[in-house]
Amino acid sequence: MSESREQWSSKLGFILSSAGAAIGLGAIWKFPYAAGMYGGGAFLVIFVLFTLFIGLPMLISEFIIGRSAQREAVSAYDHLAPKSPWRIIGRLGVAGCFLLLSFYSVVGGWVVLYSGMSLSGNVISDGANYGQLFQSIIGTPWLALGGVALFLLINVIVLSFGIKKGIERSSKYLMPLLFIFFLVLVVRSLTLNGAMEGITFFMNPNFSNISGEGILYALGQSFFALAVGFSCMVTYSSYLHKKESIPTSAASVASLNIVVSVLAGLAIFPVVFAFGLEPKAGPSLLFVVLPNVFSQMAFGPLFLTLFLLLFLFTTLTSSFSLLEIIISALTASGKHSRKKVTVIAGIVVFLASIPATLSFGVLSDVSIAGKSIFDATDFLVSNILLPLGCFLISIFISFRMDKAIIIKEFQSGNSLALGWFRGWRFLMRWIVPLTIAIVFINSLGLF
Repeated sequence: MSESREQWSSKLGFILSSAGAAIGLGAIWKFPYAAGMYGGGAFLVIFVLFTLFIGLPMLISEFIIGRSAQREAVSAYDHLAPKSPWRIIGRLGVAGCFLLLSFYSVVGGWVVLYSGMSLSGNVISDGANYGQLFQSIIGTPWLALGGVALFLLINVIVLSFGIKKGIERSSKYLMPLLFIFFLVLVVRSLTLNGAMEGITFFMNPNFSNISGEGILYALGQSFFALAVGFSCMVTYSSYLHKKESIPTSAASVASLNIVVSVLAGLAIFPVVFAFGLEPKAGPSLLFVVLPNVFSQMAFGPLFLTLFLLLFLFTTLTSSFSLLEIIISALTASGKHSRKKVTVIAGIVVFLASIPATLSFGVLSDVSIAGKSIFDATDFLVSNILLPLGCFLISIFISFRMDKAIIIKEFQSGNSLALGWFRGWRFLMRWIVPLTIAIVFINSLGLF
């Protein structure tokens, strides 16, 4: 099977494609508002620590599982642990990706709508109330649902023909452009009057502002930002050539995610404080702040349009990986047409996204455990299912998977000393599962 399986054309292509799958709503949209809600600099420090010592080892683990099995997520666990309960991990990943897409597509729809409006020059205008504009978009049922439908339609069209060549080729050009425009945005944000207050909030940690829920959210964010826990990276790494180094590739992806998260914070928070906005604004933060930023820049509408299009690309590449794990699982047997499965999957995800989409409008009064449908789904995925998936993967690779296979995959393509493997294995066997368990139990108020 491995001989006929497609492979990425280069290490750079794999890293940028994996980064594209991870960098999206997690780093650019979700991280800034999560940091605003849970302590600013304190949240950043905890997030970086979790990313380096929990998320990165997890990413290496998923790469090892995928490349060693040379199969998509569900089949990978079936291959490595046949006829055992461990196969539930792959199935949990498919279910988790489905739930994640049900609210991820909502925000993707917002990005589609904003991109289209920006292209037609209908976002930035004199005296515009950007908060009111955002509320009118997400609160209008037909408009919000139309955005979700367009977002998923793009996914269906691309994935029905396969995504490897398109994602890899595009990533090599569009990911660097994203960084360039991010730097432009950061430079402009830092020159605003009152920007220093925002920098202090984001870069100066005050741990009295952090809570148990905030720590759990930082842990979930480290998983969300690296796309680990649902075995998306198992599928991606199954196409990775044996000559490439898994640890260095994973470190590159994790580093890019941290850099983008920091850039997002430096772009957002100086503007938040400069304009007297609320750092705890939640999901609306990016859509309200960005137009404000670009409206103060020369050629602002042009820059906003380009940035939104690039943001749309990163959002799509992330959703591609989520939908791909579902499609690849359903087409692995070869009994079902990829195009047919892709269309059906897109329709089902759209139907599942309707409640979350309408939770900002006609269903705004509906709550689950005190949260809107959108926020409840987000909490279930990011704070419960993702940590659960990571916990199970850490136990699987530490105590069930063949150690000889693990060492071979870890050392392939690099000259790292055995001490690096021992350090990673110690983290995966003890630190990762223990940290997940402690933070999760603490969030329940049992400590």
